[in-house]
Amino acid sequence: MSHRVILLHGLWMPGASMHWFASRLSAAGYTPEIFSYHSVTDAPDTAVARLVDRLQASGAHIVAHSLGGLIALQALCQSPQTPVRRVVCLGSPLRGSGAVNGMLRWAPAAAMFGHSAALLQQGVQCWEGQAEVGVIAGRVPHGLGALFAGFDGEHDGTVAIDETRLPGLTDHVVVDASHSGLLFSAEAAGQAVAFLNDGRFL
Repeated sequence: MSHRVILLHGLWMPGASMHWFASRLSAAGYTPEIFSYHSVTDAPDTAVARLVDRLQASGAHIVAHSLGGLIALQALCQSPQTPVRRVVCLGSPLRGSGAVNGMLRWAPAAAMFGHSAALLQQGVQCWEGQAEVGVIAGRVPHGLGALFAGFDGEHDGTVAIDETRLPGLTDHVVVDASHSGLLFSAEAAGQAVAFLNDGRFL
């Protein structure tokens, strides 16, 4: 397996949002490539198909933030032979997003999530693929998600920690960061490198 790592951004974010994280992976000896997609105007299936094509050319790991983690696992579920060894999800609501469900009770919010709403609501049921999947969740509650979700436990301001726990994960760790702060967290970056190296968090 090469040291190539594909990075996926989250909802409403540009590919540039992954630049800092990419620099940390590069410093650790990996070769990062940012995968950009239209998170609202295009259906997730469009991003999934493009991602599978990108991955088939050469094996890679994946590091994905928020919705990007759902896109990554969807791609590997639909194309299980895709050569991906390890996936790190940063704050991805793999079991579905309570914040999105809450916001969609307000009719105008549907346009904000576009074609990604259903995937964000449903998440994935479990992980049974070949790739090792690790999740880094945040517990600094800075964000508007709590206004719509009514989280019972710890959360990162947008996603509850419980929403990131999925049957079949290889490992799971919680760090002191908000949802968007995960993208600039030295602790999260260090944990991601550890998982890509060894398949386990520190």
